[in-house]
Amino acid sequence: MATGIELLVAAALCAACPALNESLPANLIQLGEDGSLPTELPIGNVAANEAGLDADAPAETLESLISKKLKLREMREWIGGKHLRIATLEDYPLSYTELLENGTRIGRGVSFQIINFLKKKFNFTYEVVVPQDNIIGSLKDFDRSLIQMVNSSVVDLAAAFIPSLSDQRTYVYYSTTTLDEGEWIMVMQRPRESASGSGLLAPFEFWVWILILVSLLAVGPIIYVLIILRNRLTGDGQQTPYSLGHCAWFVYGALMKQGSTLSPIADSTRLLFATWWIFITILTSFYTANLTAFLTLSKFTLPYNTVNDILTKNKHFVSIRGGGVEYAIRTTNESLFMLNRMIQNNYAVFSEEANDTYNLQNYVERNGYVFVRDRPAINIMLYQDYLYRKTISYSDEKVHCPFAMAKEPFLKKKRTFAYPIGSNLSQLFDPELLNLVESGIVKHLSSRDIPSAEICPQDLGGTERQLRNGDLMMTYYIMLAGFATAVAVFSTELVFRYINSRQEANKWARHGIGRTPNGQSVAPSRWLRGWRRVDSGHGQLLGASTHGQNVTPPPPYQSIFSGGTNGDPRSRWRRPLANGNGNGNASGSGNGVLLGGDPGGGVRRLINGRDYMVFRQPNGQSQLVPVRSPSAALFQYSYTE
Repeated sequence: MATGIELLVAAALCAACPALNESLPANLIQLGEDGSLPTELPIGNVAANEAGLDADAPAETLESLISKKLKLREMREWIGGKHLRIATLEDYPLSYTELLENGTRIGRGVSFQIINFLKKKFNFTYEVVVPQDNIIGSLKDFDRSLIQMVNSSVVDLAAAFIPSLSDQRTYVYYSTTTLDEGEWIMVMQRPRESASGSGLLAPFEFWVWILILVSLLAVGPIIYVLIILRNRLTGDGQQTPYSLGHCAWFVYGALMKQGSTLSPIADSTRLLFATWWIFITILTSFYTANLTAFLTLSKFTLPYNTVNDILTKNKHFVSIRGGGVEYAIRTTNESLFMLNRMIQNNYAVFSEEANDTYNLQNYVERNGYVFVRDRPAINIMLYQDYLYRKTISYSDEKVHCPFAMAKEPFLKKKRTFAYPIGSNLSQLFDPELLNLVESGIVKHLSSRDIPSAEICPQDLGGTERQLRNGDLMMTYYIMLAGFATAVAVFSTELVFRYINSRQEANKWARHGIGRTPNGQSVAPSRWLRGWRRVDSGHGQLLGASTHGQNVTPPPPYQSIFSGGTNGDPRSRWRRPLANGNGNGNASGSGNGVLLGGDPGGGVRRLINGRDYMVFRQPNGQSQLVPVRSPSAALFQYSYTE
């Protein structure tokens, strides 16, 4: 609240202020007490600057404005009380008709809500007619179409959301006001799992997997080359130059977290190995974390999101016969003309049925097609289907929403009304249509019958998710590929072994057994040596033994604690170890004891903390037979099986 001093200061300052101008501007149109316009400003007296033009505006511009205003006034007077014929299409919910019992057809939908507004504005009446075929029409599909009715002036106006296609511009005149930008959306069956890939491949995108494969193939040879180069440059003989196979298996083993038996000595080689290990550790950590996130809270994606997905995957799709999608595909200079070959290959179907629910159930639910429809119709259709399925199952969200809608539009086109060429109704109606569009009324009318919340979104948002076979399918593929590769390698080994044996057998048959063409002796092939040992009854020694074939292997484990006869060939394994007095006692060592006092048995000794039976072989060497159960089982299997 101002104080007295402040009021005095304000009064002193306002003493020098100019007086208020209470005079009104010239040529101002004043309203009466009731708000009506008492008089109308004569058009002929309007100056150029008062009409919104520059002072130096040409006279013809001002004359055109005056003539336009006079023409609109005359058209208002002409259309008052007129009866118009208006054509439309069965395109629920934007435009459709209803046939009354008395045979009168009335228009419904957003289009006729706009027409009814214009009817009240300009005081005219109308009747609704529909084309013989429920199609828009084009150059090659002209007969019995909406475009034909408008072009032949059978009707005064086409009240429907008609896409502005280049092929129809030669037949009709589109309104200058765009009602909306139509978006045709794809709706399809909701897949059981996300289309982002199989569970094992989902954490990384395609190029990441390619780079991982390249690194897996390249790092092994790179390490091998660097080790060879280092040894040659430094002359170091301590670091063993690992083979290429060992380096490759080290890289693969590190990727599988299996470790390696390679133990580099040089610091540079250790750094190479450590670098790969660090890379694999980080890579596998990211993979594990992203795989867990994908299998639990992954973003759901559809297999068909764009036109390119339909084209590259040759997916069957269906749309309304004679609609904007069909003509956009059949017209040469339209964006969807690249799908024209799919019509020729019967991948595209254009349904004659105007009932969207029928198309949804017949083509999408039963046959797995993709249904392409404009957004208002898709929203209404999915909402009605949702309400119906809600009565079947109240709580199961997957039953409520068996269909999913793509995010990317299949086609975008501006949609308008259409007039006959030469009609003046566009000049009268388009300004009013522009007011409806700019105020948002047309958009409101298109979406007022559906809730504001999104019905059946692409991602249902469920957090509880169980793993299915689809998530583990890549695991099955890897197992099959591994087994197939192993079988192929094994078959190759058998083939090469058979070929080598045939070559050696042919060489023996041509030049005599054990002789070459120059008379030198040769050894039989490994294939033949193996068969000869089997036929002769001699067992093969483990490893590459330098002893003769008459060396008897150690006795079976179960025969160590049983007695033997002198005629048994294994009795020579039961001779005790010789010591200084020749009695077979191991008392000299202090840690040997005869097996049960049997002079024909071995000596039990504790060597490196393990129990062994020590036998003397015929050639004077000692043979150790393990007594502990696991080692004894391996010994038994190695010498007897």
